[in-house]
Parts: sequence; structure tokens; C-alpha cells
Amino acid sequence: MTVRVASYNTRDFLDDRRAAARVVRTLAPDVLLLQEAPRRFWPGPLVRSFARETGLRWPGGHRGSGGTTVMLSDRLTLVDCRHHGLPVPLGQRTRGYAVLRAQLPEGPLLTAVSVHLGLFEGQRLRHTHQILRDLPREGPLVLAGDLNEGPGGPSWQTIARVLDVLSVEEPTYPSWAPVEMLDVVWGRGLRRVDGTPPPLDRGGRDVRRASDHLPVWADVDLLAP
Repeated sequence: MTVRVASYNTRDFLDDRRAAARVVRTLAPDVLLLQEAPRRFWPGPLVRSFARETGLRWPGGHRGSGGTTVMLSDRLTLVDCRHHGLPVPLGQRTRGYAVLRAQLPEGPLLTAVSVHLGLFEGQRLRHTHQILRDLPREGPLVLAGDLNEGPGGPSWQTIARVLDVLSVEEPTYPSWAPVEMLDVVWGRGLRRVDGTPPPLDRGGRDVRRASDHLPVWADVDLLAP
């Protein structure tokens, strides 16, 4: 059975939230891994409203996770979802990750992780090791998000030792003229399916107005050995 996993940094909804919702609806993911979801000043109603606009379900409870969270479609049954913060010095933007476990009918359990790494190389690497230690050692897994570094960086290379890149490798930042590949979907125990891509115009008005990042996605077969 095939599912679509997408990852999107939505810049705290400071741009056009409705355009971001339209982008997500066009992608039609089964799992949406978000970074920079609003995290201050009672953000829950705003994130819950965004989930309704995208046609997805939000488990909630993302306070303290640095703006990372997870949403899922009705095709998946939620098993559990947890949100974690990562240590940063006082005054820096909070960082964190979110871990979802969900199941398809008659399918295996899928673990999906949304991550948002920091702006400093050493800190990114420490956080990467902490996240990887927290992940299950067996079973299908996807990890996606904004790494704030591209291929060749130490955090990227660390993840690449244990996970495979599943999304198309192309620049994602800034959305209006992308030159850096900061956003990626990784996986383990999965096979990328090269089917019909979603009808998303990467240079279209909604994409440019929704966020400073482009979304990334991958169709994956959970039943592959």
C-alpha cells in the first residue's frame, strides 16, 4: 500500500496561511510533517484551524516542540504522537521534533518524525544525534523537515548513514527563487514509488505567498521488504 508523506516549513503562518493550506490540499498527503507551526500566544486554535483547511487531522499538544508537529489523513489510524524540545541557549529560537506512530488498514506501523534543526553547525549535529537515538530501531520510518543545511553538511551525512533520501533532491529555499536544498524526506524500510506527482506549480503564486520554503514529498510503499 502506498502513502504520501509531505514536509513543510510554514514560517509560523506569518505569510499567507490560506495559500499554505491550498498548497497542502494540492499535495494531498497522508502524513504532513510541519515545521514552524505557530508556537506562541495560544497557538492551538490556529493550528487546528489550519488542519481543518487542509482536510487533515491534528493530534495536538505541540507546545515545547519548537514549532514541529504532525498531521494525518483519515486513511491512517493514529496510534500515538509525542512532541519534544531540544536544548538551545536562552534567546535562541526554540527547536524540537515530533514523532507520530500511525497504521494503515492491514498494514505495518509507520513512524513519522518532523524535525527542525538550528542555524549553528555544532548544535545541529548534537540535536541530530539526540533525535536518532530516540527513534525505533526497526520498522518503517520516515524523518523529514528543515535541516538548515544541505548535502555534505555533518548533520545531513549523519542521517544519510542510517536513512535514505526519498524526496526529489532539488533546492527548496527560498521559495520564490530556490538555491538551497534545506528540506528533505528520509526513510527506512520503505520504497519510493515513482507515480503521478501532485499538480503543484513550484513557481506558482500560492507557493510563493505561502512560505519562504517549498514543501517536499514522497510517495512510499509501506509493504516493500
